[in-house]
Amino acid sequence: MDLFSSSTSLTPIPVRDGELGWLAQLPLPWPNEEVLARLVAETDWRQETIVVYGKRHLQPRLSAWHGEKGYRYSGLQLAPLPFTPLLDTLRRAVENATGRSYNSVLLNYYRDGRDSMGMHSDDEPELGKEPAIASLSFGATRSFILRHKVTKETLKLPLGDGSLLFMAGALQTHWLHGINKSSRPLGARINLTFRKID
Repeated sequence: MDLFSSSTSLTPIPVRDGELGWLAQLPLPWPNEEVLARLVAETDWRQETIVVYGKRHLQPRLSAWHGEKGYRYSGLQLAPLPFTPLLDTLRRAVENATGRSYNSVLLNYYRDGRDSMGMHSDDEPELGKEPAIASLSFGATRSFILRHKVTKETLKLPLGDGSLLFMAGALQTHWLHGINKSSRPLGARINLTFRKID
């Protein structure tokens, strides 16, 4: 039996100016802790320097880019590494759950609560007008913050181990998202954002 043959339905999250869907546990052929350990061990992690408001900063996390095409954001030009067998299996599971296809993935490794992601939109031109982005998480639960650019409405979504968040429609046009630092001791978390580069 094909692992991905059964349909997996996302639960819609009501939100203005965009589309959000959520799945508590993406069906996978391995336990979540095994996937996390393999991602930590098998990924060529880097700590990139980015430009924010004209100043250069080390990103407060480790990252890696895999896929068919390069990607540019915050002054970075990322050359793609090929999909590994593990990443390709995860991609197929995500494609089954979302009904979309992806040719690239950005991996972010939050080593502890001090690692974070600043508020931003994934609105680079190569992602298209209304990008579909699927965010898969392993490890410690972190609060994913969404803030509307005009109304300042804020949503906080706890993204737990094995969960999938799907963002589509005009969400990247109208909303910012990020992960705050935490003063509480937190374990490691890896997030994979699958996307299609035109």
